[in-house]
Parts: sequence; C-alpha cells; structure tokens
Amino acid sequence: MALDIETERLTLRLRDERDGEWYRELVGERGEDLPTLEESRARLARFRDLTLETGIGALAICRRAESDVIGYCALIVGRCSLDEPEIAYELLRRFHGRGYATEAAQALVAAAAATGRHRLWSTVGAWNAPSLRVLEKIGFRRDHTITDDRGEIVYLVRDL
Repeated sequence: MALDIETERLTLRLRDERDGEWYRELVGERGEDLPTLEESRARLARFRDLTLETGIGALAICRRAESDVIGYCALIVGRCSLDEPEIAYELLRRFHGRGYATEAAQALVAAAAATGRHRLWSTVGAWNAPSLRVLEKIGFRRDHTITDDRGEIVYLVRDL
C-alpha cells in the first residue's frame, strides 16, 4: 500500500510519533481514557512499525492547504484478513460533514487496488449512518449483518 497519497484537498501519510496531540484528542472524543502524550506517541510508533511490517495500516489525513491533521484512514485486518482487509476511518468531530472521509477513503481504495487486492471490507455499527453513507458513495455494498455485544454490525464489501 502506498504510504503517501495526495488528493485534491488532502495528503495521506504514515502516522508516527509527531501525531500524538491530535491522536489524544481523537481518543478523548471516543470517550475512552485519555492517554498521556507519551503513551500516544508510543502507540503511534507501534502502529507505524506494524504498518511497515504488514504493508497495510493507518495513514494520517492532512489538509493540504492548512497543513493540519484531521484524522486517519486505514486498511486493517480487523474482522477480515490481510488479503481482504477492512477500510476504516475516523475524523475529529469538527471536520465531519465536509467530504474529507469520502475523499480519503476513495484514495485508499485506489491504493488498495494498486496492490493487486481483489476485495475490501468494512464493518460499521448499524447506528452510524454517516459512515454507511461514505462507504456507499465509494462503491461498497451491504453484504450481511451480525449482532455482538455492541449491537448490530453491518459488513460491507467492495470488489476492486
């Protein structure tokens, strides 16, 4: 997977220790225990190393004009496999509703296709209508649903 991707408005690049501040903010918005800056940097270093090892992982989403980081977009094993990974994305709340997730995810789908992969998956809580819309816009279709301890999970798939 390409680790540096440019779109009209965005640059996607490998996440690393310099992303500790915005990553802490993102974790806080999830309602999880807020890691220290040092813990955030250590997590991001592990994520970076795993990305380099497996060839897939999370890329920071940076707005080109503003040079700020607004979230991440990733290919992960998740509930799927290395050959048919899951696409995932998460933006800081103040950047929702501006098409950034769609633009970043579309770019990552193209990067996944360039690796020779034939299929991508995504799993999304049924309650998360905005994420479901993003995935439908970029060509994913609903495949099936399951229920786990967090509720209904929708599996979406896209053939490349």
